[in-house]
Amino acid sequence: MLDTHARKYFDRFFQVIAHHFLRWHLRPVHITAAALILGLGSGVLLYFNLPGVAVGILWVSGLLDAVDGEMARRSGSSSLFGAQMDIICDRLVELSLVWALALQHLDCLLPLLGLVSAILVSMTVFLTTGMLAKPKGKKSFYYQAGLMERTEGFIAFSVMILAQHSLAIWTWIYTALILITVIQRLLESFRILRYSEYTGEEKDFSEKERSL
Repeated sequence: MLDTHARKYFDRFFQVIAHHFLRWHLRPVHITAAALILGLGSGVLLYFNLPGVAVGILWVSGLLDAVDGEMARRSGSSSLFGAQMDIICDRLVELSLVWALALQHLDCLLPLLGLVSAILVSMTVFLTTGMLAKPKGKKSFYYQAGLMERTEGFIAFSVMILAQHSLAIWTWIYTALILITVIQRLLESFRILRYSEYTGEEKDFSEKERSL
């Protein structure tokens, strides 16, 4: 939701950082790798009982994750492979956090397993729709909006990390919000794919239509 509707308020900030990185002869792949390393590092820090530092590093990783795409667009080096790697790196960072929490809280394995399952289903819907629908906006593929997007995920993981005394409750809440997102995306996919089957062409849904 925030990535779709609030991104425009931060675009200028991301553009300035991307501009400086490109001036320093850095490439998008360098920033993607740095974002991945920092994201995995946040999981390691969490495992070693440094939750505050882990959350800080996680958000720096998220910042770089937003900047690498802006760099690719500004340098004309956007690619489908880059989009694929971006999604893979995002999931690896999430898994590192889940593993760290699971190893520290064996009593919370069930809610954490539920969370991973919900993420898996959500990403399956997201990727299959992205594969079948027409790309829209700056993305290299069709990006489905939803209640829980990347930024909301960072917020949820931050709460889980900083409030580990209530980890099970927060994990179930996060899981439920992801499942709501799954339903949103399935309904949108149904409209898009049904229209395509009936007409033989893809409809460019407006933002209002996609949010219904």
